[in-house]
Amino acid sequence: MLTLPTAHCALCMTTVEQGLAQLPGVHDARVNLTLKRVAVAADPDVTAETLIAALGRLGYEAHELDAGTLRATQTDKMGRELLMRLGVAGFAMMNIMLLSVAVWSGAEDATRIMFEWISAAIALPTVIFSGQPFFRNAVGALRAGRLGMDVPISLAILLATAMSLYETAEGGGHTYFDAAVSLTFFLLAGRYLDYRTRAVARSAAEELAALEVPRATRVVDGVETVVAIADLRPGDLVRVRPGGRMPVDGVVVEGTSELDRSLLTGESLPVWAGPAAEVSAGEVNLTGPLLVRVTAAGRDSSLHRMADLVAVAESAKNRYTTLADRAARIYAPGVHILAFSTFLFWLWFSRGDLHLALNIGVAVLIITCPCALGLAVPAVVTAASGRLFRQGLLIKEGSALERLAEVDTVVFDKTGTLTMGAPEAVDLAAQSPADVALAAGLAAASSHPLARALAAAAAAAGIAAAAVDAVHEVPGYGVEGLWQGRRVRLGRAPWVGTEPIDRTASYLEAGDGAAPRAFAFADHLRPGAEAAIAALKAQGKTVHLISGDSAGVVAELATRLGIADWMAGALPAEKAARIAALSTGGHRVLMVGDGLNDTAALTAAHVSISPASALDAARVASDMVLLGSDLTPIGEAARIARLATRRIKENFAVSALYNLIAVPLAMMGIATPLMAALAMSASSITVSLNALRLR
Repeated sequence: MLTLPTAHCALCMTTVEQGLAQLPGVHDARVNLTLKRVAVAADPDVTAETLIAALGRLGYEAHELDAGTLRATQTDKMGRELLMRLGVAGFAMMNIMLLSVAVWSGAEDATRIMFEWISAAIALPTVIFSGQPFFRNAVGALRAGRLGMDVPISLAILLATAMSLYETAEGGGHTYFDAAVSLTFFLLAGRYLDYRTRAVARSAAEELAALEVPRATRVVDGVETVVAIADLRPGDLVRVRPGGRMPVDGVVVEGTSELDRSLLTGESLPVWAGPAAEVSAGEVNLTGPLLVRVTAAGRDSSLHRMADLVAVAESAKNRYTTLADRAARIYAPGVHILAFSTFLFWLWFSRGDLHLALNIGVAVLIITCPCALGLAVPAVVTAASGRLFRQGLLIKEGSALERLAEVDTVVFDKTGTLTMGAPEAVDLAAQSPADVALAAGLAAASSHPLARALAAAAAAAGIAAAAVDAVHEVPGYGVEGLWQGRRVRLGRAPWVGTEPIDRTASYLEAGDGAAPRAFAFADHLRPGAEAAIAALKAQGKTVHLISGDSAGVVAELATRLGIADWMAGALPAEKAARIAALSTGGHRVLMVGDGLNDTAALTAAHVSISPASALDAARVASDMVLLGSDLTPIGEAARIARLATRRIKENFAVSALYNLIAVPLAMMGIATPLMAALAMSASSITVSLNALRLR
């Protein structure tokens, strides 16, 4: 894995991938443009130095990715640099415009010359300083023998400045310092908007890797030793104490406990673990110590495999390119050919008048400068993002709106996404107050989610907990104690001697010879869940429900929401596989999920959304984040996405129409460089105003 700090467009992505693929021993190269990294699959003898040297020849700075570089790439250095240069260009542009007003108003002779030299004194250092992002990329591209969008941009800025300096020195009266600085300002604005849409994203694979336990307690002949995970082998025994995260995949050989595996399976409730039970890395041991025999550790663990799934899906998603990036592949060389051809024609037609030919050539170069093209997408994304943000939805990735507009299938996770993810006791009124008080007395001694929910519900109902003696928790089973001389229990159905009901429940054995009582629990729907699903269906989208929970619970929720296609007991890989199958079938999938178990599916989907309450890994893997608990904005986002895509296409039409009208005028010598700069600015303003209609 290498970092590419200067890569910024689809043309960069294509150049890097194709250039590396031509190296001997390199099998595949995939650029993650959002994270500015390239993952290379190559033979062992292909070193990082070889790849870095090859990227250098292509015109790209590259570094080997290590922990220090990783932290460095997460800083906002590039954003601060762009913003600083943008501010300088904007300040200089305003001052030069003020000076230009005096010239346009009829200032003559010494007064006009003075204003032009003052403009030159402001413009020259501004162009040198603020144009650095374009100049660096252009030089790198030319050294590698290729043309990119920054080459015509740099030429237009430099030629406009050079021509203006020449005219000022000769007293010709045709200066374009305002054009040069305006070009720089507008193009920096577009570059900064594009940067901000990309910079928010971080790798979900990194979040997953952060959950991997670096060390474990190995047990050999009864002696415990703390060792690195890399030193463990299948068959080793490890001790996992309560509260600790499972360091390996394995099988329990001693002890009983309950495990929180919501990170891996989406199960909302802890599950029992005892001898012969299988455990996975990343699960949290809740109540009792366990001795586990290792079956897989380190890179072979289920947690690491999930991280690999996320990394692969991330790279695949980021191969998507915007309309502007695709147009740039043809546009960049076309600008040079057109401007140079115009220059040669007028040099021939004017019988060697270099001044005239250069003026017309510069006008063509400026008028075809891709400022409106560069703003077409970021301006719309910014306007749409602001509107959706006010409605409670944050857009993290620049192309997310375009991809959301293409969606025809929506997949929801259940726990924590469609529901609040917190169990609540229901139908307490159907139980006798004495049973509720006894259950609350037992529940008060446990930190189990169901026990806490039961104790809270009893308190809310005004029922005081019974005083139960000798209360203690039996890991993996429940709580028991003595009440009025009888043994009483609250916990799992088999433990209290009854059959489980077809819903989430905890069972009370009161020791009175009567059948155990079942206390049922429900997880409430998120606000707006029904409205969001109804809105998506009204737009003609197919809705699916995929969850790691039990079939009965998932089926009940699917029926309530009117979702015909649902899947229960799904593991992370199965969720991602289901998304992949839908995608392979020609569907464009929106995935909505909140758990670590959803990250692979979120990144594999065409576009993804997570609620703000989701785990960090799910939020950073998604393209959009719901800021509140209400799901209603999802339906609105799908509608706005289609509208935003329409605005983007309109902006491209405006840019094309502008070029069809303005370019021939410039080529005929009718438009001066200053007129070209004004026309270019007008097209940029038109594009921006059209984007603001979304607000």
